[in-house]
Amino acid sequence: MTVNSKLTFNKKTAVVLFQLGGPDSLEAIEPFLYNLFMDPDIIDFPGAFLVRKPLAKLISSRRSVKVAKNYKQIGGKSPILDLTQHQASALESVLRLQNIDARVFIAMRYWHPMTDEVVQKIKADGFEQVILLPLYPQFSQATTRSSMNEWKRESKKQGCVVPTKLVCCYPSHPLFVEALVDNINSALARFHKIASTDIDLIFSAHGVPLSYIKRGDPYQLQIEETVRCIVERGKWNSPHTLCYQSKVGPMKWLKPSLIETAEYLAGKNRKHLLVIPVAFVTDHIETLHEINIDVRRHAMEHGVQQFELTPALNDYPKFIQCLARIVQAQLASDVQPNTCEVLWKNHKDRPIPTLCPWSKSQIAKNKS
Repeated sequence: MTVNSKLTFNKKTAVVLFQLGGPDSLEAIEPFLYNLFMDPDIIDFPGAFLVRKPLAKLISSRRSVKVAKNYKQIGGKSPILDLTQHQASALESVLRLQNIDARVFIAMRYWHPMTDEVVQKIKADGFEQVILLPLYPQFSQATTRSSMNEWKRESKKQGCVVPTKLVCCYPSHPLFVEALVDNINSALARFHKIASTDIDLIFSAHGVPLSYIKRGDPYQLQIEETVRCIVERGKWNSPHTLCYQSKVGPMKWLKPSLIETAEYLAGKNRKHLLVIPVAFVTDHIETLHEINIDVRRHAMEHGVQQFELTPALNDYPKFIQCLARIVQAQLASDVQPNTCEVLWKNHKDRPIPTLCPWSKSQIAKNKS
């Protein structure tokens, strides 16, 4: 990746939104899953390159049948592309109002429009600079790093040498936090005549294997920081907890799980739950089905009386303003945030977040 200190506001700019992607039809589910499990940042263990392809074929063929049933319940496809297009359009409008000559693209990791398609367009259309902006507020090997690696591979393959900057993360950006607080306040209003102390705030993030964290993935630290900032800003007196969802396979993942948390609270006679996704900024299968159908049903079966879910931020104006501010900051300065370094300094009992693309040298220096 090329990083250039001469990125400016008046150059023709491509802003690329990194996103996971999702199947746009029931027929696309199996190839979508195959692409997912072919990712070396996902299937990653000693000797994985020898078995990755047959393993991806096996997992995708087996999982696609069950997953198809879930997608049928939310309309027969993922809404993630439509919603991301709304985000991209809103961001482009805001940037242009700020006199930034920018066009916003979407690069999905596992389904169309995929990275190679976007690299080809940017190379062909004469863009002078690129800002890579993940729709993953918290950095992880499984999300931002995977998308970044794919961008590097495709740029090299296609000979695209446009000066480029990567936004690493924004787990505590004030507008991101404020947008989530607004979402929570709107959802809390749905609990009529319920004391705030009787409502449990359940912050849920997509889980990752513990092996990622042990290797230096800063994801857990950043998720915890997001939750800390939200709770500090919201000033609620409702109890809160952080948990993780979407576990796949036999490996140990971050805990506790969302479904275990809902069951535990129900067992403690806690009857009113509000689930807040803190890593998903676009609604898709994990929010619309896993939380809003599966976990909701499980919670109600265990005695919960009211189960609410905040929607993802989608194109909420304050979140779009957050993204615009991040783009502006990238154009204005070469200084990258030292988020992981600061977090690790306050949690030196945790693994060193060496996978962070910006803080590795500083952290290594501090460690020595």
